[in-house]
Amino acid sequence: MGMVKSEVGKIEGVTAVDLDLATGKVTVTGSEPIEEALVREAVEEAGYELTTV
Repeated sequence: MGMVKSEVGKIEGVTAVDLDLATGKVTVTGSEPIEEALVREAVEEAGYELTTV
């Protein structure tokens, strides 16, 4: 899951990425709204699947 944090953290405007390993939930905080498609792409690049937003 560290790869998820790393990949999502590369998105412009992302200021924090928090992971809950027990639930698989990722919380993304940004200085501006972050496009869902960018988060989905980053999660998939890390080898995981984004199931809900």
